[in-house]
Amino acid sequence: MMKNILKSLIKNDAYPEPTTKVDLIQTHASWIFLTDSHAYKIKKPVDFGFLNFSTIDRRRFYCNEEIKYNRRLCPEIYEGVVEVVQTSDGAAFYGNGTVIDYAVKMKRLPSENMMDKLISKKAVSSSDMHSITKIIAEFHLTTPTSPAISVFGEADKILFNWKENIDQMTGFENKTLPAPDREFIRDWVFNFIENNSVVFSNRINNGYIKECDGDIHLENICLVDDKVYIFDCIEFNERFRNCDTASDIAFLIMDLDFHNRHDLAEETLSLYQQLTGDKSLSDIIYFYMVYRAFVRGKVESYRLIDKEIPLNEQSIIIDKATQYFRLALGYIARQTLKPTLFITCGLMGSGKTTLAEQLAFELGISCFSSDRIRKTIAGIDHLTTVNDSFMDGLYAEKNNIATYNELIALAENEIHLNHSLIIDASFTKLETRLLFSNLAKKHSIQFVILHVYCDENDNKRRLTERAMGPKSVSDGRIELLLSQRSIFCEPVKNEGIIVKINTSNSLYSALNNLYISFDNIDIK
Repeated sequence: MMKNILKSLIKNDAYPEPTTKVDLIQTHASWIFLTDSHAYKIKKPVDFGFLNFSTIDRRRFYCNEEIKYNRRLCPEIYEGVVEVVQTSDGAAFYGNGTVIDYAVKMKRLPSENMMDKLISKKAVSSSDMHSITKIIAEFHLTTPTSPAISVFGEADKILFNWKENIDQMTGFENKTLPAPDREFIRDWVFNFIENNSVVFSNRINNGYIKECDGDIHLENICLVDDKVYIFDCIEFNERFRNCDTASDIAFLIMDLDFHNRHDLAEETLSLYQQLTGDKSLSDIIYFYMVYRAFVRGKVESYRLIDKEIPLNEQSIIIDKATQYFRLALGYIARQTLKPTLFITCGLMGSGKTTLAEQLAFELGISCFSSDRIRKTIAGIDHLTTVNDSFMDGLYAEKNNIATYNELIALAENEIHLNHSLIIDASFTKLETRLLFSNLAKKHSIQFVILHVYCDENDNKRRLTERAMGPKSVSDGRIELLLSQRSIFCEPVKNEGIIVKINTSNSLYSALNNLYISFDNIDIK
């Protein structure tokens, strides 16, 4: 029956206003029909426990709740609740017939102006984020609180939400969140809540538990002609909407991190704290960023339950959900990480770049690649393949020196900003490793060598696949491997903290082991 309704609603004549086409978008909880001028959102008849739209009365009630709460930040977009009727020609959003469901009717916002799209095109500026942050700060300063709302900031209420989230992820341990990772996050969260009861009490006493938005992330923000639209708040569960203002802003900061805009995340956090005067924000913000990353991973995981999601999209969903959980783990790891200079060390094809980029994502730090810097200095596009012989042409000694000098300059700039960073290069020679070891000593920060290796067969397979695959920044080729191996004759020892990482095993397991080693190697 539902298929017939959806089939009818993608017809142009199912709408009261003229339209040239209708597009259908699905989330884990809604069907959204896009006409030329409007969006119609029907809630799916689902019950996830934390969200229950299982009856038509519930769906009507929550449609009205969605209008009420979203008009706080986006009044001109939300037009009202409309009926879905069964006409003689099929389901429609107008006409005479039996009411079969309800929908939220909104003015359509341009999809190309959604923040997640803009940020992927590098079209979001500091000025844009300042405008958004000011609106959120003003909203948080004026939105109400009360004794009934404040109870949602109590430790037991927060713990209940966490227990629910963790329990709901047990069915995904073979897809998006392995059981050991789930239990590691669980233990950290429970310990944090137990050890910070005073922090949670102070947040309540200082009036930071309010009727918030609950879902401020990049997909729910649109920029149109210098106007900011923040839409699609939490209407379906008051314990998700009534929360610490730190939890609300943490969602946006986390999502900026997720999209590799750590610079904008830092600016947003700093400006928000300045505008709100929230001096205790730093005591709690990482806890809520872990929470927001976990929830986002859960929401993505729940999309896999929908049998209507095509198989070719499921792998994309799994990757995205997994990355949110990896970010949560990275936030936890950051708690014990003070400014550290990481360098990779290993043969071409050993997995250095993959490891470095993932580590940089999870820790929210800069990663500078020798392959990119080398081509930038030479004025060559990063994806241009260079087939020079080993230690010749672009890879001659003078170019190696220029590359490492530039990497030193970039590293020193990050260190002056009190940031950790990763230098992704082979570092086969002791003298180049010592350049960076001495830099770390000069500034009294930790120096960690990530000694990356893999099985020989994996090494050769990766280089072969790289040659046959899409263009790569790296020019490493299997015929150069033996030559590079021959100069890797200076063992890595006594140069700093050395962490050996076998990338023939799971990348995520390797990173987890690295995080565990943070305590052992005293990076804190």
